[in-house]
Amino acid sequence: MATGLQRRKQLGKYRIEARLAQGGFADVYRAYDTVEGIHVALKIPQAHLMDKAALEDFRKEVRLNASLDHPNIMPVKNASFVDGVFVIVYHLGERTLYDRMLKSLSVKAALEYAEQILLALAHAHRKRIIHCDIKPENFILFSDKRLRLTDFGIAKFARRTMSASGSGTVGYLSPEQALGKPTLRSDVFAAGLLIYKLLTGVLPEWPFRWPLAGHARLRERVSPSFVGFLRRALEVEEHKRFIDCAQMLSVFKRLKRNAQATGKVRRKRRREARAVDLDAVRRRSFLKHYGRELNTTGSCPKCEGPISERMLGCPWCGHAPKISGAATRFPARCKRCKRGVKLDWKFCAHCYGAAIGPRSDRRYSDREYAARCAEPACRGPLLPFSRYCPWCRARVRRRWKLKHADETCPHCKWGIVRKLWSYCPWCAKKIES
Repeated sequence: MATGLQRRKQLGKYRIEARLAQGGFADVYRAYDTVEGIHVALKIPQAHLMDKAALEDFRKEVRLNASLDHPNIMPVKNASFVDGVFVIVYHLGERTLYDRMLKSLSVKAALEYAEQILLALAHAHRKRIIHCDIKPENFILFSDKRLRLTDFGIAKFARRTMSASGSGTVGYLSPEQALGKPTLRSDVFAAGLLIYKLLTGVLPEWPFRWPLAGHARLRERVSPSFVGFLRRALEVEEHKRFIDCAQMLSVFKRLKRNAQATGKVRRKRRREARAVDLDAVRRRSFLKHYGRELNTTGSCPKCEGPISERMLGCPWCGHAPKISGAATRFPARCKRCKRGVKLDWKFCAHCYGAAIGPRSDRRYSDREYAARCAEPACRGPLLPFSRYCPWCRARVRRRWKLKHADETCPHCKWGIVRKLWSYCPWCAKKIES
């Protein structure tokens, strides 16, 4: 009853209008409060998880959230059973920080959001609460440009170092949290990653060796002292980071006024960048003509060239390791290769990993489906450049081609763009001119 609520379904005084987000433990809906006459957000645990222990976890989340009173932390409006369903009610924002980050951000705007992120976390850390799941989706943006931190579902009270499962979001986990030992400094690390992405559009990846991907853009946009500030927050060894986000906020405020690089510095760095303008032109041309077709949402951690999670290697520099960490448009990731997967898939379409689902009993259509599995007993729809059938895990023998290019790799026979790429992204071999 608590999952898959249909539009216009009534829960007490709340009328469901749309599902805003679907998570591993709960779904979030936009609803209309027919008594107060306002729109609200409802967080509703998934029905199959609602045993006694899970219910107590949600109650703890409510109590923990209620203990935090700050303009940048989302307050709980109400929490109760409605028609037999446990419902947590929040104010409804305009969109998530993730949605805002899909469009370009000025340095000024990025720094304003960064300060609000640190204000929220500093307040929680003064209460000795570790959030444990800092990511752009958990910051809600309101019409007055205020950010509010939400989802304290896996937050923990700090007792020096706390043992826990490696809960959190892949991509924003600190090394120690991934090992199940979150501390206040784990939130510092995650906040550093989020601010880095706000300023560069790039999310750094393990092993976090400097210079990180996007470093050139970071240097162009902010001062050296602010680069040092982020480098300290992103130290792999946690004792080298800020003690907590309260200390991090204090340093941020001191640096913020002069954080933005001056016009003279920006012009100098632009002149330096002109040496690689040819590469930039090639990459822009690629994104214009093929970016949408390949769902090119990530950047190579070595050369920062645009890549797709469907690739095995970077077409610009040939770098192969960790290409799978590219950003994804899918709602979940394969545990084995970290690439995006759909909620109704049984297997990952990118690797021969173990079963991943399905995570939903609903069958989702997709305009990108371009072929069908060759297995007579399956015939499930396939996305372009799939390597395995997501329904039966059979290996896809089809040699995928690009719609707007007739050339193929001499090795794997998949489609390539010879005039733009230096390496085949499908087999990672060099393309001979």
